[in-house]
Amino acid sequence: MPHAGTPKFFVALETFVSKPDLSQLISRAERVLAQLEAWLPPAPPATDWEAIAFRWRKNGSSGWLDSVKAVATMDPDDIRHVERQKDIIERNTIHFLQGKPANNVLMTGARGTGKSSLVKAMLTKYADQGLRLIEVDKSDLADLDFIVDQVSARPERFIIFCDDLSFEEGEAGYKALKSVLDGSISATSDNVLIYATSNRRHLMPEYMSENQKNVTSATGEIHPGEAVEEKVSLSERFGIWLSFYPFKQDDYLDIVGHWLRHYGCTEAHIADARTEALQWALERGSRSGRVARQFARDWAARHV
Repeated sequence: MPHAGTPKFFVALETFVSKPDLSQLISRAERVLAQLEAWLPPAPPATDWEAIAFRWRKNGSSGWLDSVKAVATMDPDDIRHVERQKDIIERNTIHFLQGKPANNVLMTGARGTGKSSLVKAMLTKYADQGLRLIEVDKSDLADLDFIVDQVSARPERFIIFCDDLSFEEGEAGYKALKSVLDGSISATSDNVLIYATSNRRHLMPEYMSENQKNVTSATGEIHPGEAVEEKVSLSERFGIWLSFYPFKQDDYLDIVGHWLRHYGCTEAHIADARTEALQWALERGSRSGRVARQFARDWAARHV
């Protein structure tokens, strides 16, 4: 007599198989199932909606929103000499939180000038008003529709953040991002925006040959102008473009001074650090906010 909880498949077998044979069959089936379970990926964990920041994680074909335990905060006042860009992105973010029309944002330009820091600063300032951040790697952009579906019914406002974004020919995420930005038959959820940063304004590589009117047939492209338009069309789907430029020497030194004060240095320390700060930037080939903060960390550790 089968006990309660025995699968119907095994119950049916009892009418055809003797008890010793049935026990061996069940034992073998259990071993096979155990081996299969060892190969199967674990079920995705439940989303912790109390978190303010998430990363999109993948394991095989499964994906989930993984809460960030220690969020990298950034005070907006620590981002200097990009006041125009800061004002625009803050205004857009406030409109988004208020349920007003808001635009997706593409930030491009010199490295280390505050593009990703501005996004972190918006989270730091407005998390208590319901702003949330989802960081998505470029390799996972094909999952954007699924991510949007997961958060569409939530009361929070989500910024999907794509850092250092650019594409090569034929990458799948390119089409997915175009569709979510503007072009899919389904409407994008009104509680989702995309903020992206890139060192390349048009996000896809362009070649000199594409600007030549008489292109050889070696590429097989009959209408090269349309190919160029296709490459430009992705960046044009962002409603706001913000450009960032290398800092002047005085701006760089001002940022160095700001971070030295942050790390407890006096004005005398700041004056003494000037020459070394310029040498530090020269060695790295960049006068950026990132380089300024790196120098300030090193100098303060050695002198304070």
